Amino acid sequence: MITQRTFGTTKDGREVLAFTLGNDRAHVTILNYGGIVQSLVVPDRTGAPVDVALGYPDVRGYEENGGYLGALIGRFGNRIGKGKLTVDGKLYELYCNDRGNHLHGGKEGFNRKIWSHAIEGNALVLSLVSPDGEENYPGTLKVRVTYTFEDATLRIAYHATTDQKTALNLTNHTYFNLNGEGDGSILDNILTIDCERITPTDPTMIPLGGFRAVGGTPFDFRTPKPIGRDIDADDVDLRQGNGYDHCHVLEGRGLKKYAVAESVKTGIRMTCYTDMPAVQFYAGNGLHQQGKGGYYGKRAGFCLETQAIPNNVNVPEYAALGSSYLAPGEVYEAVALYKFE
Repeated sequence: MITQRTFGTTKDGREVLAFTLGNDRAHVTILNYGGIVQSLVVPDRTGAPVDVALGYPDVRGYEENGGYLGALIGRFGNRIGKGKLTVDGKLYELYCNDRGNHLHGGKEGFNRKIWSHAIEGNALVLSLVSPDGEENYPGTLKVRVTYTFEDATLRIAYHATTDQKTALNLTNHTYFNLNGEGDGSILDNILTIDCERITPTDPTMIPLGGFRAVGGTPFDFRTPKPIGRDIDADDVDLRQGNGYDHCHVLEGRGLKKYAVAESVKTGIRMTCYTDMPAVQFYAGNGLHQQGKGGYYGKRAGFCLETQAIPNNVNVPEYAALGSSYLAPGEVYEAVALYKFE
């Protein structure tokens, strides 16, 4: 069942709608502004409802604060080094909004768009046309993102086509705290990531090539451990990211389970699946804003952003594991699932 209501209006007077999918026991609320996951409520071990997604209570919060809370990210999730995108020998200079690099779509990414909407049975379908030249990307891009929430599983399916060769790397930027979004810290959330390698970065967080094995490092989540156990270890990649903010390379093709997170406090467990080649694990190191349930400080939420490897448009060995180039006649399709128990 999907219900619809007015969530508010933007500063320039556009209506923002909220769609709630699910039932009384477990439900998710999605906005047509930025495709944002505004809340995600599931029962704890006692049956009490817990909102595990960070967010804001009104439109103004999303307009005035950074952090991309809950949002769809595009055209390019994560970073492109120095904003340089080359397509068929032509260089496109993209807007640089993060330490001299292009991040999450640039000056005005998909997270700040009002998306068209349709309800198709138990699915919410959001769609957007990004015109040729928007944020200096080539090609008119048509994007469709489908949300379902059944059996306490949030499924996000991405679909896109273009009329010119371009670059595309869609993801979702929901911050989770399985203790509850107002708890204040995710350091005691238990996390497992099925990953053998990360991509090391330069001091501006750009992967420039090569891989780093996680064994014997703070990035080894192959067996369950609290997020906070090694987050402040003396490690060059952790120092550059001010904590976890790194791409974990996933093994195998097709849909796969890649992560499990759990709260000792609530008993809520989240199992994650994707068919994408990588996931950016971000521990909310830069959070500093007032949210729905109180103040969100540093490490109040964590993200698992499924995607292609950042900067793969400039690093052939990364593109070989999943290229972000999309040509006319090709279809971009990807899926991410978050199952709650």
